[in-house]
Amino acid sequence: MHPSATKFHLKIMLYIGTQFIDMQWQSFNSRRGIFFLFIWLSLSLPGFGGNLNRLALADTSAVIDVQHYNFELKLSDENDTLKGQATITVKFLKDVNNFHLDLAKKNSEGKGMLVSAVNEDDAPVSFVQNNEVVEIKTPVKKSSLHSYKITYQGIPGAGLIISTNKFGHRTFFGDNWPDNAHSWLPCNDKPADKATVDFVVTAPDHYRVISNGLMIEETLLPNHLKLTHWKETAQLPTKVMVIGAADFAMDHTGDVGGIPVYTYVFPESKDAGFKSYAVAKEILAFYIKRIGPYAYEKLANVQSKTKFGGMENASAIFYTENSVTSKGIEELMAHEIAHQWFGDGVTEKSFNHLWLSEGFATFMTNVYLENKYGEDTLKKRLANDRALVFEFEKTNGMPVVDTTINNNYDQLLNPNSYQKGGWVLHMLRRKLGEEAFWKGIRNYYAKYNGSNANTYDFRAVMEEARGQNLQSFFKQWLYTPGHPQLEISWTYNAAKGVVGLTITQKQKTLFEFPLEVYIDHQLHTINIKTKKTAIQFSVKEKVTSLKADPNVNLLAEFDVRGIQ
Repeated sequence: MHPSATKFHLKIMLYIGTQFIDMQWQSFNSRRGIFFLFIWLSLSLPGFGGNLNRLALADTSAVIDVQHYNFELKLSDENDTLKGQATITVKFLKDVNNFHLDLAKKNSEGKGMLVSAVNEDDAPVSFVQNNEVVEIKTPVKKSSLHSYKITYQGIPGAGLIISTNKFGHRTFFGDNWPDNAHSWLPCNDKPADKATVDFVVTAPDHYRVISNGLMIEETLLPNHLKLTHWKETAQLPTKVMVIGAADFAMDHTGDVGGIPVYTYVFPESKDAGFKSYAVAKEILAFYIKRIGPYAYEKLANVQSKTKFGGMENASAIFYTENSVTSKGIEELMAHEIAHQWFGDGVTEKSFNHLWLSEGFATFMTNVYLENKYGEDTLKKRLANDRALVFEFEKTNGMPVVDTTINNNYDQLLNPNSYQKGGWVLHMLRRKLGEEAFWKGIRNYYAKYNGSNANTYDFRAVMEEARGQNLQSFFKQWLYTPGHPQLEISWTYNAAKGVVGLTITQKQKTLFEFPLEVYIDHQLHTINIKTKKTAIQFSVKEKVTSLKADPNVNLLAEFDVRGIQ
């Protein structure tokens, strides 16, 4: 996802720190203390973790696991009222007498949904609607399956954007991220609960409707209406379950390995949009080859009214309406299409691990552009991303995995999740080497496609791919705020034919990393493990300059000083 509709260059402007090492033992008497103890042990002890880590990071309070949504929706040109009937199939994880689904209630401004009925097998079920949830009162047993039909209507306050496009034509676009699906759809609006979905949309017949999955029905109805039925059989989080309705022009761009690729744009943008969006085929083919099979049955790229630059809705990506003429359209599409694997296929268990989505998409965009335009393009992008991270960290002291944020998740749309997350993957690639790194990425996707993962899950797969303990690497780059700030002093001794270097870490928390320096036409690697490191290199001729990190492989600041 691109957070800003005005930025197309990935320039987007959590906390398990090392502090709990010093935590007083008495704090572990609390449930919260036990939670942090499990995390600390799994991060610190290579043999620990596994089931304990998953237990500590799991949502043990979950009551339901939604299996399938069937949303029957009615759209109108007469008003902004959405009329809906949702049939939701639920598996229960506990014995309970009641449970709730997320749905925003009609507020004082007249925005929100009102539920008129809840039924199971045509029998009414007692319910109470509160501000953000519908509480359904019915006794159920653990592991049982039930289907509930919820009838509701209202004007969406968020989630479904009902407006006019830049050409003055009425449009409808789902825009759910992070948890706005429940502003217009009854659901379990959490990334960890993935389900299949059907959208059955009745709308005025001049609209073309796009959604997740494959279209299985399009039928003209009386009174100038049309029914369109889309079916998605892959497991999706609610953040990427959407519809779009507009007077689209549509182009079948072609197929990639049997996957049809479509372009949906406003008719006035047809010439520019059909041309600029066509690069999607090339991007899709690259990712399939590099990562693994595409999870969905089509790829549609859609000009829309999303508030983001792009939104990675599964198999139906929405781009801002000015994207069709943007110079940055290729990298924008590369970012959003990468999300089909990371964010949609493999979804973070919670938004605290958002880097597994946005950092991956940032990284894969860089890899795609590196493959197409060369290594210099990669270096330039990494340098730009690094500068964004440093600027952000001047005012933000949180790590990438920021567990302090439990609502208002827009805060996580920042360079920690995007650029720093992408940089962590770049450094991991260099650390493991091409073969092991890409083996790990492919294995991670194959293992968790259709489900959820957290940072620990990713780390475990990458450790297995290389046969290497990555605890320290993950801890310092993802669970520790900041970055190395290096002062590099060097001297040239002509009599001895040597260059002497002293590398000092100026930041408070020490890091361990390989530092590359270019001296006398040779590249040297220095393993930094302490606050101050001194080393000498023999040289064949007088040295007048030294370049730190010439290949842009380290997320660090460099203050290089030659001493005469």
